[in-house]
Amino acid sequence: MLEKQRHLLMLDMLIEKQFVTVKEFCCELNASEATIRRDIIKLDNENSLKKIRGGAELKTNGKKFIEPLTGSIFYANRERQSESKIKIAQKAVELCNDNESITINGGSSTFMMGEYLKDRRMSVLTNSFELAHFLVENSENQVSLPGGEIYRKQSLVLSSFERDIIEYYHTSKMFLGTPGIGEFGVMESDLLLIRQEQKLMQLTDQLVILADSTKLGNRSNFVLCPLDKVDILITDSKADKKHLQLFEDNDIEVIIVEVSDEA
Repeated sequence: MLEKQRHLLMLDMLIEKQFVTVKEFCCELNASEATIRRDIIKLDNENSLKKIRGGAELKTNGKKFIEPLTGSIFYANRERQSESKIKIAQKAVELCNDNESITINGGSSTFMMGEYLKDRRMSVLTNSFELAHFLVENSENQVSLPGGEIYRKQSLVLSSFERDIIEYYHTSKMFLGTPGIGEFGVMESDLLLIRQEQKLMQLTDQLVILADSTKLGNRSNFVLCPLDKVDILITDSKADKKHLQLFEDNDIEVIIVEVSDEA
């Protein structure tokens, strides 16, 4: 990640939370403590933030900051394991046929499918306004968004209603990213997302999970669904064989994309 990108993400995090510790910066941006401390000093000297003990706080100068539409978590996640995510996204699109109806759940991995959908013509239901905007501007795909409120942190549209417009949709495939997948099932780290993701899963014929090798065997806060709900898993060639065997034993079709050792 370039220094300029990292600085923008740090400032986005501060707008969201007002105060962020060095440890939180390191975790979200996948950077060393020394790098983050240098960044904080530099941004403090530029009067972009205020350096305080253990981290940094937002320098408002009396102004009210509005949280950006695309949250820092979305951008930070998009930067991680980028080669794997790009190749996994490309393979996911290869599973689709023109004129097919598909669901693409919001997330950094699934967002990258947009680049390979530019020359396709499909019906795409997505709760990601970032992906919807990209496809509308760069493709001839028919794009639908569910109604609801904008969840800035994850760049998603979420509905709090039991019944809404998405219940009238039916798609052949749903593409879903995850923070982890293993013996307990497909994981989710944000409780606010589970309800809508489960509703979308009920409206599709096949569930396709996009997960690079770092996600295999990972646990998170919540279980979205058991493994028997998953039809296809797309991962990369650095995946541990014991994890792959677990998925195959659960009748999941595993598709592996080749990545370099440095990825």
